Amino acid sequence: MISTTDKRALFDWDAFVDNMNRESPVDLNETAMQKHSRITSLELYPEKWFVYYFSKYCTAEPADFHKASTRRVLNNPEWFEARPWSRELSKTGRTMMEIIYLSMVEEKKNWLYISSTNESATLLVKPIKTNLERNARLIHDYGDQVGYGSWTKDYFVTKKNVSFRAFGWQENPRGTRNDEARPDGIIFDDFDTDIECRNPDIVKQKWDWVERAAIGTRSISSPLLVIWNGNIIAENCCTLLAIKRADYHQIVNIRDKNGKSTWPQKNSEEAIDIALRGWSYAAMQGEYYNNPITEGKVFKSLRYGKIRPLKEYKYLVAYTDPSYKKKGDFKATMLVGRWKNEYHVIKVYCDQTTTAQMLDWNYEILKYVNGIVPVYFYIEWPWIDDMLKLDITAANQRHGMSLHPKADERDKPDKYHRIESTLEPLNRNGELMFNETERETQHMKNTEGQFLALSPTSRAHDDAPDAVEGAIFVVNNKAVNNTGNIQTIKTGRRGSKRI
Repeated sequence: MISTTDKRALFDWDAFVDNMNRESPVDLNETAMQKHSRITSLELYPEKWFVYYFSKYCTAEPADFHKASTRRVLNNPEWFEARPWSRELSKTGRTMMEIIYLSMVEEKKNWLYISSTNESATLLVKPIKTNLERNARLIHDYGDQVGYGSWTKDYFVTKKNVSFRAFGWQENPRGTRNDEARPDGIIFDDFDTDIECRNPDIVKQKWDWVERAAIGTRSISSPLLVIWNGNIIAENCCTLLAIKRADYHQIVNIRDKNGKSTWPQKNSEEAIDIALRGWSYAAMQGEYYNNPITEGKVFKSLRYGKIRPLKEYKYLVAYTDPSYKKKGDFKATMLVGRWKNEYHVIKVYCDQTTTAQMLDWNYEILKYVNGIVPVYFYIEWPWIDDMLKLDITAANQRHGMSLHPKADERDKPDKYHRIESTLEPLNRNGELMFNETERETQHMKNTEGQFLALSPTSRAHDDAPDAVEGAIFVVNNKAVNNTGNIQTIKTGRRGSKRI
């Protein structure tokens, strides 16, 4: 996979800006008074300013969180804003436009651009340099920006005497000045790296450098703006420390808590589904949900194998964890049977989906079992509420059969300890097995990711392990006289067998 830095290195910014110039030409017929009035009006409305001078960057209407963040950044000369925004939410592009705006209106004049390496920082500052050199509308309205002195890839000073320097974290920015001006704007972008975040000593060294060497270059008497762009890529990273230090931060994931795109004007639900298709659960959570996952703390791996013929299981349990309290959570349904001393997870469903689709999984299980063996259908309590009852009724009508899952009414202990104490010993001793034919499905990939991510401190989803634990509990504690939850399929008409 090509990294963000590699993509920037491959991108031809000169061609991009030249193309923008062709699509957004300068109006050479306006009078000096019209030009002055237009510039003054644009400067009063930064969002319009962005669109006018950077038309090809503004490919979609900004979201509310973009606009709110920009207002804070532009209206607070002394400010520290952390932007732990997902990939594809325009952290770097929006910051570039804000920086050039503040430079053109002469509110800031000494910028530091800091990343994990000098090379990375230089690539980050390149679009700024290219726009100052080639953006026809900027040049027409604010004059030629290429300075007479320093104009290199990692250090350049405009004719307005605004300077830009690129630094990697191990370099020395101390004493950085532009004439009498110490740095009054510092941008951190892609500062954390996966390898460095695995070593807490390096994270501590980097943050010490941020506070002492980088932010320490400021002047006490002049306001300093700091913008921190970066995902939360590890449980111990500088971005988390920046969030604690910042005047304001907002974590924005690719989807919100209800499972909807946070920037629908650009990223449609279909586009997100396509982009994330095939990603592992851990990678997706780390890159798009600011939820870094350290795998293997409880479950190092899962065991796969060939299940027995269905007729060899005395009964099966289909257990659903609906995560009904959060629409954006994963839903999970697991079909489990016991053979000798082993627990076999025969069918696996785990996805961020609708309640209707979740219920459809149960009917798919009925068709799969096809009456060969009784199936107990259970659902986590207390999520059989009036709304879910209506959904179940609609599903029964849709499928032409009667299915009524029974609530798991036990008083459950703490979820993590319940899952860990029940499933980890079974997995470690080879007594928990997943159907090998499910291994390459996205449902199983989501399930495996949740198992490997399980830990007492993780924010990862745990709906799949919870459903497996629930199924095994029912398998072990099934009462002979249970009624209303054993189902068999009867083809061609509605029906159920109750025992």
